[in-house]
Amino acid sequence: MSQAAETAPLSPPSSSSGPASALPAHSELSPLGLTWVQRLVSIDTTSRTPNLGLIEMVRDALAEQGIVSTLTHDHRGQWANLFATIPAHDGQTNGGVVLSGHTDVVPVDGQAWDSDPFKPEVRDGRLYGRGTCDMKGFIGMALGLVPEMRAAKLAKPIHLALSFDEEIGCAGAPYMIDELMARGLKPEGCIVGEPTNMRPIVAHKGINAYRCCVSGHAAHSSLTPKGLNAIEYAARLICHIRDLADAMRREGPFDEHYDVPFTTAQTSTIEGGNAINTVPAQCRFAFEFRNLPTLDPEAIFARIERYAHETLLPQMRREHPGAAIEFTKIASAPGLDASEQAAITALVRALTGNRETRKVAYGTEAGLFARVGVPSIVCGPGDIEQAHKPNEYVELAQLSACEAFLRKFIRSMSVGAQA
Repeated sequence: MSQAAETAPLSPPSSSSGPASALPAHSELSPLGLTWVQRLVSIDTTSRTPNLGLIEMVRDALAEQGIVSTLTHDHRGQWANLFATIPAHDGQTNGGVVLSGHTDVVPVDGQAWDSDPFKPEVRDGRLYGRGTCDMKGFIGMALGLVPEMRAAKLAKPIHLALSFDEEIGCAGAPYMIDELMARGLKPEGCIVGEPTNMRPIVAHKGINAYRCCVSGHAAHSSLTPKGLNAIEYAARLICHIRDLADAMRREGPFDEHYDVPFTTAQTSTIEGGNAINTVPAQCRFAFEFRNLPTLDPEAIFARIERYAHETLLPQMRREHPGAAIEFTKIASAPGLDASEQAAITALVRALTGNRETRKVAYGTEAGLFARVGVPSIVCGPGDIEQAHKPNEYVELAQLSACEAFLRKFIRSMSVGAQA
């Protein structure tokens, strides 16, 4: 490869259509990093929308630098993860550290924005737009520093991992992680750049979401004994889930490092019946629970399932033999409980200078990497309080802090760095 190719900047394709390309420069940020953030935000990757255009744009820009990307798709073909490696100076591609982020964003439907959410805009020291905080800010700053990663004499490789469908239950990253494991690639650590105000997060809860369908038997409402009311039995199950949540809130276990220091559960949506004068034959509802990582989520679900099948269902079938209760898992992501002794924890604490123990109730993909033996930690720009809201933003100062952190990280990964 020519010297020109080795030193050429990693630039995203220009956008001729958008005010996004008119973002003003910021004295504390490299123009390249900010340009990457604005370009990523300008592409609508709401989870229901294919992200392949964004992924292919990143793939092509990396290819111009001689960096090969591996894409993993789901069955739909229009959604993909990207995994790329900047090798160590000796060509080594195994080991090293992953910089991880999800490319999907939540919908803007029904939200009152003061500007177009997909035309990023700087106002009063903040970059506004869907995904600026969660979490294209981190991805963009990492991409902007790829030339510096390549110019460094890396002792160990740096990997970039971009995923899809994180916002609907971390559904995309497992495809990528399975492919890495199949290749025998075993990173030594992972930094997930979710918004944490650039403070290390060492633990988060697990996410478990289910859909339940309660099937009864329809009848005219004047003949209720001839029917089986699915809504009423679904209500009993929903109340059981609430009772379970109340018990966990009352009895624990507890971890006071969390803002909500116990496992939670709730019913989120419900629908059933078709007319006021008909005994409803079906009721469907969705529920979730967020477990402390020290608790087994399967054991929690087993308590709900056991009540449904051993207590409610026999009662229902005495009224009508065709009664049924069926559960479908919608989403599942394991919790994270990082070891303070792990090298990646020590590294991020050293780079940030932050020794406080912080744990959060929201989930990330860090638990997925940790589950396959890749020690992980969460640290990225922005405040989670700004995520998912109208007028989502990230402070430019946070992007600047992220850039400084990543530069320190690159130096720490280089030959001759002090442990």
